[in-house]
Parts: sequence; C-alpha cells; structure tokens
Amino acid sequence: MSIFLWGALPYLVIGLLATGLAWRYRYDKFGWTTRSSELYESRLLNIASPMFHYGILFVFLGHLMGLFIPASWTDALHFDEHAYHLMSLFGGTAAGVLAILGIGMLVYRRRTNTGVFQATTRNDKLMYVVLVGAIFTGLYAKLSHSNIHDGYNYRDTIAPWARSIFTLQPEVDLMAQAPLAFHVHAVIGMLLIALVPFTRLVHMFSAPVQYLFRPYIVYRSRDPRQLAERPARRGWERIDSGR
Repeated sequence: MSIFLWGALPYLVIGLLATGLAWRYRYDKFGWTTRSSELYESRLLNIASPMFHYGILFVFLGHLMGLFIPASWTDALHFDEHAYHLMSLFGGTAAGVLAILGIGMLVYRRRTNTGVFQATTRNDKLMYVVLVGAIFTGLYAKLSHSNIHDGYNYRDTIAPWARSIFTLQPEVDLMAQAPLAFHVHAVIGMLLIALVPFTRLVHMFSAPVQYLFRPYIVYRSRDPRQLAERPARRGWERIDSGR
C-alpha cells in the first residue's frame, strides 16, 4: 500500500492532470471557465470570492515553499528552524482559515440563492467536498502536531519525498514515516489535483496573456457640434416622417 500511495499514485495523478488538461483544451474550450454566477448575486460574492482566492493562494505558496525549498537553503539565509516553524504555523493557519471562511460563504451563497443553486452541478458539489476536505485535513494535520514551541518537521520526510517524485526516484519510506493525518491530507490533495481538469478549478491554468499584446482601444471625445443634426449624405433620400 505504501508503494502504491507514495510511489505510484503521484505519477497516476500527474498523468491524469496532464492528459485531462489536454483533453479539456482540445474538446471543451468553451467549458474552460469558472461558470460565473455573478449575474444571480454579487454582493456576497464580492466578499467571499476574494477571501477564498487570497487564502488558497497563500496556502499554495506555503506548500511550494515548504515542500520544494530545502532546509539547507533557509539555513544558509540564517533563517532558523524555529522561525520557520512559527511562520508556517501562524501564516499557514491564517491562510487556511481565510480559505475555509471564504469557501464556507460561497457554499452558503449557493445553497440560499435560488439562481446560484440551480446552476450548481453534481460536479461542483464533488469539487467543494474534496476542496474543503483538503484544506481542513491540512489544518488538522498541522495544528494537531504543532504548538508554539515545537512541531512535526515535515521538511525531513514529506518534503524530500515530494521532491523525489520529480527526480523519478520516489523515497517511499520517508513519506511512510509521516503521521497518519499527513497521509490523509496528501491523499485528498492528490485526489483534488486529479479532479482539476474536470471541474471549474481548471480556470487556474488560464491567464490573460493575449491581453498584454492586444492593440490599444482608442476612445475619442466627440465635438458637441457634431452631435447636432447632420446633413443627409449623397445617395440617401430624406424620409419625411409626416407621410
């Protein structure tokens, strides 16, 4: 089971992510969207959406830093382990709570607004369950194995395992040593990654790159004198409205 979960499953997820994105782009370009429901309700959306997106962005950046920046790099910058632990504990917890609050408000909005609820698919419901599960289990794993003075150092086990996946030499034994809570979080996280190409989360791979190179749109102010009645152009007959 350890070999499957930590040695084979990551590659299955990466393969499914890559082929799913290619399939979605090839056959469902018009579906590559968030299916925005702002038309039905915008007041609560304008509060909940930034909360969730900023929270999940910091969660993502925290994972990148924790998993793919070796401890030797931070040590070289004289950023000791205790300082890193406090930043991870408070920063990660704040980001996770912000994301949970945001998605909670979004789910409440979908459930209480008739138009938004009718636009919600089974696919959306599955995505919300897995997404909340990934964030919640991550918070639980962190808080249940940490305190202000010390905590589980995942940079000795989980982080080397994550980096070893991309060197095609997965260190299964290191990940197997991690606590059960981190195992559950990792499995749900991989499930979430596998679902990305088939849900509205696919929009995270979209970027308005063409916007940077589009031609300028020139807006000219019109002379007030041009707003008066214009003379009829040649070739057109004036229509008498009285006839």
